[in-house]
Amino acid sequence: MTITINDIQMASEALSGRVLRTPSLPSEVISSAVGADVVVKLENLQVTGSFKSRGAYIKLSKLTPEQKQTGVVAVSAGNHAQGVAYHAANLGIPATIFMPEGTPFTKVERTEALGARVILQGASLSEAWAAAESMVKTEGKVFIHPFDDPDIIAGQGTVGLEMLTEHPDLDVLIVPIGGGGLISGCALAAKALNPEIEVVGVQSSLYPAMAKVLAGESIPDTAGATIAEGIAVKAPGILTREIVSRLVSDVLLVDEITIEKAVQLYLEGPRVVAEGAGAAALAALMDNAERFKGRQVGLIVSGGNMDSRLLSSVLMRGLVREGRLVSLRIKLPDIPGVLSKVSRLIGDCGGNIIEVYHQRLNYDVPIKEADLDVVVETLDRNHVNDILNALESGGFPTRLLDSEQGRRR
Repeated sequence: MTITINDIQMASEALSGRVLRTPSLPSEVISSAVGADVVVKLENLQVTGSFKSRGAYIKLSKLTPEQKQTGVVAVSAGNHAQGVAYHAANLGIPATIFMPEGTPFTKVERTEALGARVILQGASLSEAWAAAESMVKTEGKVFIHPFDDPDIIAGQGTVGLEMLTEHPDLDVLIVPIGGGGLISGCALAAKALNPEIEVVGVQSSLYPAMAKVLAGESIPDTAGATIAEGIAVKAPGILTREIVSRLVSDVLLVDEITIEKAVQLYLEGPRVVAEGAGAAALAALMDNAERFKGRQVGLIVSGGNMDSRLLSSVLMRGLVREGRLVSLRIKLPDIPGVLSKVSRLIGDCGGNIIEVYHQRLNYDVPIKEADLDVVVETLDRNHVNDILNALESGGFPTRLLDSEQGRRR
């Protein structure tokens, strides 16, 4: 089935009042960081926290009365589940969502709270998928595919339609790719409104399925744990790969650390909470700043459903990476008053000691000496060097315990 701009425009009309028309806002902080004029589309502001509710509504709204009564089935460990659950409840459609048995309880609870029945089945998403297909065959329910469906693609394309309507002069649109539903719809809309625009996809380097398919290479069997779960798809769709091959100029791969940095930049810059997949487009821009320098670039924050514990870990790791939170090991004589001297030296340099561990019993420490491990909050790496110099000058040999920042004795 051919999907056109007319399908996306009709989807946009159908979505009026059903989803938010999320803002597309310029970001001076990000623009300054990457050297491009950047506009950010905030799909993380949707009620369900991601763009997935757009396609889900379009698909559900087109079911026959009989299909609505029988109910629908979906497979997802995250955003697609919530999009289907939310709109199915509002439309009075029974929804069953299959999730792998290891799905975090918060995702299960959130999906159930939106009105869906959740069944935990199998150790992986593929096993949960098989269970869902079995229910479709035995009970006659409609399967709501997460990406490889014309209605889903048309619904997701309204993201690009809104963005290009508000910012028709964009030179580049960078879109995360999992199965390809979002980028397919956005590419169709963007190219229809501005044939000269370049559409670029981005995938986690751990899940490069679309990039491999377009390059004529086999999809690797191995994968791994990624912060970008929303685009951790092992194989792209049939419809989506055809659209992407026609309209997308390139698919960039980004590693885990760069995605982490993008999540951190979104939060500390424009104060945007982006999940790993939602930050992937920014990660690609950060990794390829020279390629996009001086151009008008649109980024889609596809979702913001990140576990709070994971988000806190990302931010703490970022502080360590940037030298704003460091662990120091200080050698000192085991005599009265020496701790106050060390703390005074650090304090006089403006460092804030937030944790201390005094080690006297380690076998490799001389009996009349001690190791003092301190965690210090600092401004940057230059500030760290000032503290190290002050301690060394004060007679206290010190080294960093954070390997990424190097070591000093």
